[in-house]
Amino acid sequence: MAVSFYFYDLETSSGSPRNGRIMQFAGQRTDEHLQPIGEPDNILVKIADDVLPEPDAVLVHGITPQKALSEGITEAELAEYVQKNVATPDTIMLGYNSVRFDDEFMRRLMYRDLFDPYQWQWKDGKSRWDLLDVMRMMRALRPDGIKWPDLNGKPTVKLELMAKENGLLHENAHDALSDVQALISLAQKAKEAQPQMFQYLLQMRQKSKVIELAEKPEPFVYTSGKYSSEFLKTNPVVSLFKHPRRDGFIVFNLREDPEKWMRKSVDELVKHWQARFDENIETAPLKTMMANKCPAVAPLGVVDVASQERLSIHTQEIVKRANTLLKNKEFLDKCQKALDIIENEQQQRFELSENADEQIYDGGFYDGRAQQELELVRSNIDNIAKVMNEVKTKKVRELIPFYIARNFPEKLSPEQREWWEGYKQAVFYKGGANSKVARFSKRLQELAKTATPDQEYLLTELQLYAESILPEPSDNS
Repeated sequence: MAVSFYFYDLETSSGSPRNGRIMQFAGQRTDEHLQPIGEPDNILVKIADDVLPEPDAVLVHGITPQKALSEGITEAELAEYVQKNVATPDTIMLGYNSVRFDDEFMRRLMYRDLFDPYQWQWKDGKSRWDLLDVMRMMRALRPDGIKWPDLNGKPTVKLELMAKENGLLHENAHDALSDVQALISLAQKAKEAQPQMFQYLLQMRQKSKVIELAEKPEPFVYTSGKYSSEFLKTNPVVSLFKHPRRDGFIVFNLREDPEKWMRKSVDELVKHWQARFDENIETAPLKTMMANKCPAVAPLGVVDVASQERLSIHTQEIVKRANTLLKNKEFLDKCQKALDIIENEQQQRFELSENADEQIYDGGFYDGRAQQELELVRSNIDNIAKVMNEVKTKKVRELIPFYIARNFPEKLSPEQREWWEGYKQAVFYKGGANSKVARFSKRLQELAKTATPDQEYLLTELQLYAESILPEPSDNS
């Protein structure tokens, strides 16, 4: 089957994939030449009554819960639609910051709605890509043929500004379908302007290709949003070692002189590695590069003379620094120990959720039996009580009540309805002054002080929606 691209974008109820929900899903399939195939998808999605949208998110995209409820489909229907009509064999799913944002929302959607969270992006020749770092690297290494905007004096590849600067149609920023159409136009522009780099980075979306490059004992170029815009988010790096627990590598930013860092103790490395850019402490030139998240990487040889000058990269010095680092086993050992300390501290701070529908990353992947049980439940909603007795996988059994309550509330038994109301009580009111309801109400009041008439309407709709779904607070709330 021929490869096709599926460009997609989401509007959500929150910036947090853990707490937020998809409110709009939009996408367009294209052929391998980036020419649209068929009609676009533009789907509103109902949010379940255990979710309060964040007011700031609604002010950005303008989709009220009432509109989504009246015109949208359920999460279960969206998950089913994507599986059958979008994530078809040999589809490359892509977006703009989709790897870090949209894909995570989609994984959690699939998980909550009783599908494997991952297969929609890898099984049957499927894969994913992200054009955000592609455009960043193109600006850094091969900028000819595209106009590049600045924002507040700093370089940016923000989609809205890229479209405006290059005369691409983008009628309504923060509408998912409009963003998709603008992104397709931008991809066409990029492929036309720099076909070799476009094709190269398309191939590098594959984890195996990234690993092949990173495992070589030599420097390469890495573009990441975590890097400074001073050098267009692009640095020469070398891989120090493979991450011991994740699909990635620890890379060293070779703009830095390794000598001073090699002299630091493990504790000093931990302190600097954990530092943030706004703290009064120098950040370590160390970073985890995930091979399975489509990083924009390329051999050092692609840095031509113009790029060397633009990015202030001196290749002879870069190679010398890389060799110095890789020969220093003591420093590599210290970096490994520092990484272990940092991740152990993070693990101790991480609280496991008691709710099964938030445990997407707990307990590993579904085995074959669990996969069959997921299909069994989805295809037998009308006989769910009988099916429940056949499900043996603990996580699947625990997910089913949430799945029914959110997508088929009419099928809840009186006992299940009582459980659901109790669950919502805890979700909305737990935490007292810091509860979801308290924070929601406080933010509504803050935004109302400076709201425009259009924003006042959205905030009023949010308040009315909250009143319609919130249970009465219990005496313990």
